Amino acid sequence: MNISGSRRIRLFSALVDACFHEKYSLPRLLKDAIAGVTVGIIAIPLAMALAIASGVPPQYGLYTSAIAGIVIAICGGSRFSVSGPTAAFVVILFPVSQQFGLSGLLLATLMSGFILLLMGLARFGKLIEYIPLPVTLGFTSGIGITIGTMQFKDFFGLSMATVPEHYVSKVAALVMALPTLDFGEAAIGIVTLGVLIFWPKLGLRVPGHLPALLAGCAVMVILMHTGHPVATIGSRFHYLLPDGSQGNGIPSILPHFTLPWSQPGGTGLSWSLVQALLPAAFSMAVLGAIESLLCAVVLDGMTGKKHHSNNELIGQGIGNIVSPFFGGITATAAIARSAANVRAGATSPVSAIIHALLVILALLVLAPLLSWLPLAAMAALLLMVAWNMSEAHKVVDLLRHGPNDDILVMLTCMSLTVLFDMVIAITAGIVMASLLFMRRIAMLTRLTEVAAEVPEKTLVLRINGPLFFAAAERIFSEIRDRSEGMRVIVLLWDRVAVLDAGGLNSLRQFINALPGDTELRLAEIPFQPLKTMARARLHPIKGKLSFYSTLQGAL
Repeated sequence: MNISGSRRIRLFSALVDACFHEKYSLPRLLKDAIAGVTVGIIAIPLAMALAIASGVPPQYGLYTSAIAGIVIAICGGSRFSVSGPTAAFVVILFPVSQQFGLSGLLLATLMSGFILLLMGLARFGKLIEYIPLPVTLGFTSGIGITIGTMQFKDFFGLSMATVPEHYVSKVAALVMALPTLDFGEAAIGIVTLGVLIFWPKLGLRVPGHLPALLAGCAVMVILMHTGHPVATIGSRFHYLLPDGSQGNGIPSILPHFTLPWSQPGGTGLSWSLVQALLPAAFSMAVLGAIESLLCAVVLDGMTGKKHHSNNELIGQGIGNIVSPFFGGITATAAIARSAANVRAGATSPVSAIIHALLVILALLVLAPLLSWLPLAAMAALLLMVAWNMSEAHKVVDLLRHGPNDDILVMLTCMSLTVLFDMVIAITAGIVMASLLFMRRIAMLTRLTEVAAEVPEKTLVLRINGPLFFAAAERIFSEIRDRSEGMRVIVLLWDRVAVLDAGGLNSLRQFINALPGDTELRLAEIPFQPLKTMARARLHPIKGKLSFYSTLQGAL
């Protein structure tokens, strides 16, 4: 049964459902091939740009798209998702790569894969539904702001010896470096970004990434003919060949099996290293789970199909376990590439597999050409990704029309993501959202007087709403104030859907505090509160507490 969030664990569920349970034909293969090529054109430059932004050479982004893209497509639970390096991870991966190098980053990725696998096996797939919109909007916008800020250096060709780790220091360093602005690099970035912005207005089906890069390269050629030096992938990144010689740019070598902790510059595998990387690995896993499941939900809305949330987490986990052994950094489903996959006509995970094969082909055939891509143009690509990720229109809409509580949660998550850490932001956001939600629900619980003929010194009140810990103390305090001098208090419970331990405790305290000549009568108690009272052994007390099935009986 194909139900989103189904508790059943089925490996390869998306591939099996799309290609075996449904007839897979040659026309569907052609559609998947067209979609795979389209997404591959988008993924190749983005994968390199995201690897550079994460602090590693660009080929590792291609390795990630190739290996993780194939493994997750085969093992996952969403038939249209395309996985690879994503912008959301940059804020986590960059500090790890700077502190622990490539080997540390690959080991953290491997650890995050095991955490994702455990999350899927523990059936955590449905937990995405419990993360409020202001929280997701806040941390994704914060990530977009952080990524955008990180691109200014290459976009404007600024000269900076080091880039500070903390955001405020980073902004201050960028401002101090403004006098070193390179107008040639800025021209490449502006032209590339301009094409990316205006290309969709032409209404063409060809993605704008390739034309934008070609436009940036055209400006680069003009600058180089005038003798102006331009920073490219080939000028910044180098690699060692098997014979010991050094190459520039991207090696035309397929990803090969290597232990993640044995990469050049690594210190080997140790328990202390695992402990040091565990917080980052957990952050990667949490963000990967959120991103992949959000992506799957978006694709469900676009296609009318349903994903398997737990199977998707397992697929993401396996992908991030396998990928580091071939040089792949952290991967998850990318909403932009997956949406392009659907719009291009994809029908199954085969399109994501074809996209990965195209990346491998580009690595073998186009590596010398890719090494000429200007870094300013790659920064422009990431600026566009950061803008799209920030979802500025949704942020503005929430600021203009949303409840004050939701605005506060969103701004808090955004600020904490930018200034501190994504996991701190999500944790604080969920706690804040939960507390504010409980406060709103508690305020909905209120007392109303019941219109009925009652004897003298008798008070009849109806409790409207859940009687839980956040509301119970206030409600019984109000009853106490309104019942002074009364001999009989009748509480109508027909609209109390929930009674929890806090509410039960407040009820007991109220009963114990009743004057000796006052009786409390509870009427029309629904099943859940009645069951809670029965389990707590709350029995009738002669002359003090009694229960009635109807209001009329209580009177």
